Amino acid sequence: MRDKKRLGLMLVALSLTFSAVPSYAATTQERISDIQAQKKTMESTLEDTRNKIAGLKSKKDQSESYMSDLSGQLTDLQKSLEELKTQSESKEKELEQVQTELESAKDQEAKQYEDMKLRIQYMYENSNSGYLEMLFSSDNFGDFISRAQNMAEISKYDRKMLDDYQAAKEEVQEKENKVLDEQKKIAALQEQSSRKQEQVQELYKATYQQVRTYNEDLDQSHSEEGDLLSRINSQEDTLTQLMVQAKNEEVERQQREAAAAQAALETQAARETQKKQAVSSQAKKNTPVNAGSSVVQRPSGSDNGANNNASTGKSQKVNPTAPSQSDGQGTYLGNFKLTSYCNCEICTGKWAGGATASGTTPTAGRTIAMAGLPFGTKLSINGHVYTVEDRGTQYGHVDIFTGSHADALAFGVRHADVYRLN
Repeated sequence: MRDKKRLGLMLVALSLTFSAVPSYAATTQERISDIQAQKKTMESTLEDTRNKIAGLKSKKDQSESYMSDLSGQLTDLQKSLEELKTQSESKEKELEQVQTELESAKDQEAKQYEDMKLRIQYMYENSNSGYLEMLFSSDNFGDFISRAQNMAEISKYDRKMLDDYQAAKEEVQEKENKVLDEQKKIAALQEQSSRKQEQVQELYKATYQQVRTYNEDLDQSHSEEGDLLSRINSQEDTLTQLMVQAKNEEVERQQREAAAAQAALETQAARETQKKQAVSSQAKKNTPVNAGSSVVQRPSGSDNGANNNASTGKSQKVNPTAPSQSDGQGTYLGNFKLTSYCNCEICTGKWAGGATASGTTPTAGRTIAMAGLPFGTKLSINGHVYTVEDRGTQYGHVDIFTGSHADALAFGVRHADVYRLN
């Protein structure tokens, strides 16, 4: 009766153990799923932030390029204004020279005009006697002709001088008008260039403020990016710890299941032994005793091996699939996913051809990558010993280094029991 009660208590304890373990493991798995969901959301936000940063950088680059163009325009306008200023000063000097020449021509014209008036007045006042007397006082006809020609030449010369000075005056006046017109054009160009320069300066100032705004937005976005990366890295560390915990819980659960199964087998063996002992005792009581007869005793060792084992209260049966916490192969970590990689750009991206995360040179047959274990940890996988020297996969996923990409592709995806060597 007591044995039955004890067996019932053991079965109840065993059922409670089995019911409690999945709940605890499920809780860890729920935490893993929750953090993975949060991490995925943050990664999406990080991607949006990086796209925003890329857009801001593009706009900033465009604005800076535009600022460079505006700066070039300002430089050209400044040079143009300086050239126009030089031209204006030159034209001012030229105008002063022309005006001096004009004043001189005007003075010469006035003088010539006064001289001409005096001659005409003299000729008019002495037209009846002076010129005639001079002509008719000639000694001969030839002298008369000569004097007449001289008088004509003097008149012609006076006329020519008057015309020349008039032409000079007109030429100087024309020069003055031309210089004044050029000055007006230069002044108009100066005013136009000044307005253009003001417009470009306003654009430059506005673009500069826009670039400052982009820089501020970029600083804020980079800060957000850094914060998200920090939180994502923290979540990855937490996930690694939870995955290690989940693997350990799985190993512990398998060990408890194996121990419970072993205990059940031992309990069943004890019950069978008790039953056999009870049957044997009852048989002895029911056996008749004849006088003069001797009791035939069962020779030692007549029971089979199973009965001998049962008499010890223990069963020799074990669960061959239940891993031990520590055996000849080391500490059992669990059944892990296995993949393979090489040092090419397809497998390692920008780290192609470089060293491992621990600083060693990756070597086929030795180097593996996995988070959650310190660098240098020795793992036994399918009887081969590897060393954790790289990262890139989560705990529970072992990435084995190979010498070529073809070997990595041929390896595919596998699963195997992993042991950590003591």
